[in-house]
Amino acid sequence: MASPLPSLDPHTLLVFLLQVSLLLFVALGLGRLAVRIGMPALVGELLTGVLLGPSLLGELAPGLLSWVLPADAGQLHLLDAVGQLGVLLLVGVTGVQLDLTMLRRRGAAGVKISLGGLLLPLAMGIGAGFLVPTALLTENTERAVFALFLGVAMCVTAIPVIAKTLADMGLLHRDVGQLTLVAGMVDDAAGWFLLSVVSAAATTGVRADAVSLSLLHVVALLVAALLIGRPLVRWALALAGRAGDGGPRCTVAVIVILLGAATTQAMQMEAMFGAFIGGILVGQARAAEPADPRPGRSLLKDLVPLRTVVLSVLAPLFLATAGLRMDLTALADPKVLVTAVALLLVAIVSKFVGAYLGARASRLSHWEGIALGAGMNARGVVEVVIATAGLRLGVLSIATYTVIVLIAVVTSVVGPPILRWAMSRVEQTESESQREVDLAARSG
Repeated sequence: MASPLPSLDPHTLLVFLLQVSLLLFVALGLGRLAVRIGMPALVGELLTGVLLGPSLLGELAPGLLSWVLPADAGQLHLLDAVGQLGVLLLVGVTGVQLDLTMLRRRGAAGVKISLGGLLLPLAMGIGAGFLVPTALLTENTERAVFALFLGVAMCVTAIPVIAKTLADMGLLHRDVGQLTLVAGMVDDAAGWFLLSVVSAAATTGVRADAVSLSLLHVVALLVAALLIGRPLVRWALALAGRAGDGGPRCTVAVIVILLGAATTQAMQMEAMFGAFIGGILVGQARAAEPADPRPGRSLLKDLVPLRTVVLSVLAPLFLATAGLRMDLTALADPKVLVTAVALLLVAIVSKFVGAYLGARASRLSHWEGIALGAGMNARGVVEVVIATAGLRLGVLSIATYTVIVLIAVVTSVVGPPILRWAMSRVEQTESESQREVDLAARSG
């Protein structure tokens, strides 16, 4: 007779429920406060973990910290599991929103801007990784792996932050707004790809055969997703769409995203890359679906509840748990502080200059180049996700993790004001005015 499955300890469950409730409550309040004063909600949500973690509560009231967040492995694993689910779905939802039609339409200029904003930060990040003091690295991390990882962290762009910023500023219809989105999409896709390769290198070491095998796995995955995954996902979503409500299609979308994550995890690559591919497959099914004769029904509308839960509940919870791992007291060490300032400057300057040069190569004006450099500097939640992966893989120490998350926050805060200032000097064209009217008609 099989033994019964062990049940969760009642006290462990009670503490878990209180932890989630507290983190969400504080994240909601601080996120709204951040938005009220003109900052991304991400700043307030990360600050939740800083306030309730070792940076503040741990310093002021360590006894209270151990009561709110007991240092018990099983307890922390519960919280981590929910955070991991949240980040995988967040990455998947980002993939769903990837507009490949816009990418094809504005591809030439977008690719030039993207390459500038990708290659220069990647190269400078790798170079900086070889200069970071050895004391800030973990014991078992190869310097080359750390440098590659830092390069990836420097080159990413946060599509969710960019899209929200452009929408809030009324710039989605402008050429600069659309090019920023296109270039950001390319950078994001390249970032997840590179993260997958670097994650494999972190577990097997930086060897030519290991890196080549990782690249082969990625290519095989992309081919399989295109030839097998895309028609299967379209069929599954179309079948689920026969139901009277959108619930089944939300469920299928989650299954596709999680199976994608499981696939890359099984291939010893980063699970988030698979979640991103799964999201793209769902987004492609959305783009390919015919006009639905039933009023108010479309895959995009059916997925609205999923997007709301992910962005309003799971993502803030993940960011709050990410903030818990930050330790701002590490900045009291002069080495850490100098490294943080230097890496922040590298991150901002390399992305700005790279995007600006790409814009000028595409025959855009000086002010349009500045706007693109500012817009693409926002790294937001994408950089936090990558930093979390680095901490989990043992590539980053708590100090370097804290520095990279701070870069995500600072770049997301300084980018929008510069973007607004630059765009105030770029006159709106007739085609942009017409596009504004078209967008208003579609949304209204």
